[in-house]
Amino acid sequence: MRWWLAVAFALIAAVTAVTVAQFFAQRSERAFRERAEDLAVGASIAAADVVVRAAREGSLEQSVTAIAESRRLSVFVFGSDGALMTSSRSHRVDLSAVPGREEALESALAGQRYISSVEDGRLTVVALPLRGPTIAPVPVDLSAPAALLAYASRPELAAELGIVRDKIVEAALWAVLVGAVVGLLVAMLITARLRRIGAAAAAIEAGNFERPLRPRFRDELGVLGLTIDAMRERLRDSFGRLEAERDRLARLLERLQDGVVTVNRDLEVEFANEAARRLLGRRDLAMGDPLPDPWHELSLRQLAAGLFAPGARVAQTRLTPRDDRTYAVVGLPARRESETAILVLTDVSERERRERAEREFVTNAAHELRTPLAAITGAVEVLQQGAKETPVERDRFIAHIEREAARLGRLTKALLVLARAQTQQEAPRLSPVELAPLLREVAASLDPAEGVGVEVECPAGLAAHADRDLVEQALSNLAANAVKHTERGRVVLRARGARAAVLVEVVDTGPGMSADELERMFDRFYRGGRRDADGFGLGLAIARQSVRALDGRIEVDSAPGRGTTVRMVLPAAGERAA
Repeated sequence: MRWWLAVAFALIAAVTAVTVAQFFAQRSERAFRERAEDLAVGASIAAADVVVRAAREGSLEQSVTAIAESRRLSVFVFGSDGALMTSSRSHRVDLSAVPGREEALESALAGQRYISSVEDGRLTVVALPLRGPTIAPVPVDLSAPAALLAYASRPELAAELGIVRDKIVEAALWAVLVGAVVGLLVAMLITARLRRIGAAAAAIEAGNFERPLRPRFRDELGVLGLTIDAMRERLRDSFGRLEAERDRLARLLERLQDGVVTVNRDLEVEFANEAARRLLGRRDLAMGDPLPDPWHELSLRQLAAGLFAPGARVAQTRLTPRDDRTYAVVGLPARRESETAILVLTDVSERERRERAEREFVTNAAHELRTPLAAITGAVEVLQQGAKETPVERDRFIAHIEREAARLGRLTKALLVLARAQTQQEAPRLSPVELAPLLREVAASLDPAEGVGVEVECPAGLAAHADRDLVEQALSNLAANAVKHTERGRVVLRARGARAAVLVEVVDTGPGMSADELERMFDRFYRGGRRDADGFGLGLAIARQSVRALDGRIEVDSAPGRGTTVRMVLPAAGERAA
């Protein structure tokens, strides 16, 4: 840029210099021509006066010769008839060599002044009338001089004009040189500033947003620099926000339980979170690695390749590999502008298990309800078969029916209250519940194994702020579970106060539970390895949900061979009332 800009400045300077030189040359020529004409006219007028006097005195030829030498003029005198009255050669110039002599003579004889210069004013022809009010108002006679023709040669004026022209050309050349140098300097200054702007733009293109651009001048380039610097700051802020959002998104994706994998058209991994690496069995999966294909039941690479097909839609599938796990795979097709497809991998094994458990809930709940119903039905059949005729048997079976019916009512009510509490449709009706009678009532309903004692430890007057049916249901299930798994020793139902809470404990001397059993003991329908086939794993789940509905919690202390302590922590009646 600095070279062509210097050439452009030189051309501009050259055109300007030539224009100025032409103008000044013309002015100079005109000035020199006018000066030569003025000198010639002045000398001619002086010679005309001398000629008129000399003609009167009769010394015309001698006076013309003298004036010609003194004035450096070629002087020729003519009569009124146009006849030459002096020599045809004056001051080394012949009359025939004078340009325009006929026209000049005619003008002078007609009483008009004639002035003409040729060769840039070096040669001047002047013709003056010698008759008139100014020069000779009253002619002596008809033979007196009537016109004077002067021919002046001024070579020094031409030389001066040549010098002026040379100086003008020299000045023009200097102007071109100075213009080229100035253009080069200006171009170097502009290119230096443009280099700074280009370097700043290149730094922005390379991702470096910390290189400031501070122009010194507020001209067009300065405004351009300020605009680029403002763009740099905005891009820095935008990229900073994008990086923050990307990091936040990456952290969020890393915390997801679902596996997320993004792949390009070459089926190379662009991103994979920890869950995806775990589900795919590739802990070392990194960006740029080919997408693995870990399952025989589904070609993951084939599914991903289909996401780049024109008009591809969301792909969903499930598979169950040999490890008895169930995986859901969702593929989001690539958009034209992103060229990236997304695979979402989800381990739905737990969800499948819960859905299966929910499906079994109705059956198992019906079985739980069927036990008291079967007892009632059996007692009615025995009574109908003749036991009603025996007062002792009749009273015993009627009491049995009454007890089982009450148990059935409590279970139904507890399940209904639990369901409403879980859906938050209806809160349990809380009131002070005295615990000592309740513990004794639950203990009396237990049927422990031979040699297993059931004990109750509870201070009189201790009460919890709870729903009695829910507390009874939870305590009954916990106690029944403890009795079922205690073959010797004792089962203790204990209640004690602890600050603003009441602790209701069921302590047994059974075999205890392992860590895995402790983790799953409250799951619905879960039965540990030592559970018998008569249970359905619903009692402990109901107990936990009952306590949660009462805004309490259940704690378990157990170890293999050391027995089990299940503790219900409930709000105290006095604290809640206060």
